[in-house]
Amino acid sequence: MNTPSMTRRDFVRMGAGAAVAGAAAKATLLEPPSLAAQTEPGGRTIRFVSIGTGIRGCDLLRSARKVKNGVLVGTADLYDMHQKAGLEAYGKDVPTGRDYRSLLDRKDVDAVVVAVSDHLHRHVVLDCLAAGKDVYCEKPMSHTVADGFAMMEAVQAHKRIFQVGSQRVSNIVYKKAHEIYQSGRLGEVAYIEGHTNRNSPSGAWVYPIPPDATPETIDWNEFLRDAPKRPFDPVRFFRWRCFKDYGEGLAGDLFVHLLSGMQFVSGINSAPIRAQSSGSLTYFKDGRDFPDLLLTLYDYPGATVSIHCDQNNSAGGDQTIFYGKEATMTISGNSLTVDPQDTRPQPEGYSLDGWTAAAKKQYLDEWHAAHPTPPVSLGEVETYAPARGYDDTADHLANFFRAVDTREPVVENEVFGNHAAIACHMANYSYFQRTPAIWDEAGRTIKG
Repeated sequence: MNTPSMTRRDFVRMGAGAAVAGAAAKATLLEPPSLAAQTEPGGRTIRFVSIGTGIRGCDLLRSARKVKNGVLVGTADLYDMHQKAGLEAYGKDVPTGRDYRSLLDRKDVDAVVVAVSDHLHRHVVLDCLAAGKDVYCEKPMSHTVADGFAMMEAVQAHKRIFQVGSQRVSNIVYKKAHEIYQSGRLGEVAYIEGHTNRNSPSGAWVYPIPPDATPETIDWNEFLRDAPKRPFDPVRFFRWRCFKDYGEGLAGDLFVHLLSGMQFVSGINSAPIRAQSSGSLTYFKDGRDFPDLLLTLYDYPGATVSIHCDQNNSAGGDQTIFYGKEATMTISGNSLTVDPQDTRPQPEGYSLDGWTAAAKKQYLDEWHAAHPTPPVSLGEVETYAPARGYDDTADHLANFFRAVDTREPVVENEVFGNHAAIACHMANYSYFQRTPAIWDEAGRTIKG
């Protein structure tokens, strides 16, 4: 899910607009590091394969073309057209087919990019780890809580590099936000809010069914794996996020981006203590299981977090807002704004309306005597964004390939990714069970 970046002219306008609004403004265009520079001097090129070359799989392969420290050597997908689309996306003819297991038998494969439906993550990742491969797994990490812990334990048992594919963790805008947050400039942050809103059939996963989608071109039984058996249904294959058997709905698609970004910026790396969801299925009554509006209020250690996603109204777009005592930090799309709060000392005004004139004068005289120097000026509004064309998915892949080479840990590892996924599972649990979802850390389970 890439977001638009800005030109320098956009930034001049942005700075001028903030100044007109009455505050000093500073706009900074962030310069991303060279992808080539992310390779260790003398480091090797990582040979990887892609399991899943559908929508997201092709996006990853297009971004991987920009990364110098990785080279694609094979792909697999259950749908024949996806196999061809993957080769087109990467621009290279490599071996492809339906059976991913044959790719894992290859000794020349260092790593695997997994971009399959959520319910297949555990199966595919465990097979990759058992074959001695490092793994990049698309978000959300897991389809169930039990799946997440099984994957986490396998990563640690096999001592492999594992990175979840929520690219905001490698985005230079979020890195700047992390720097600002950790500096303490926002003051104490007690509340964080995030939302991603859309208003289109595509934004609600109502994707067109390709005309050649048949039992002959799709391995339906392998797609189902251990999901409930049912006759071939192309709607379920291509719109799998709509159904509990294969996906996690809004929580697994959009919440996890917001939650991963929030975790990275704030440094919170734990499951929520409690989650309370509300929402509805209002417009897309097409047989799906999940709501098209979902709002969840989370209690995290040290912060309250509110996340909502709406597929029926796009107002507000994609934003994460950190409300600090000293400043508000907003990430909107791919731009970051820090807006100082006015916490300068001020004499009381409102409640003095109930005082006599003499008492009011005495209070104000005493207040001004105690504050003889003028208050410091309000800080400037700061805005940051990358140059147009910035690709955070390429950065995320580059960081993964570098870790495969150096064996240095990644930020969005199996623990980080599992915590974000648990928060998604808690959101859905609360919505469907109509009860607060409580995380039982000792029992590794959600309780109502």
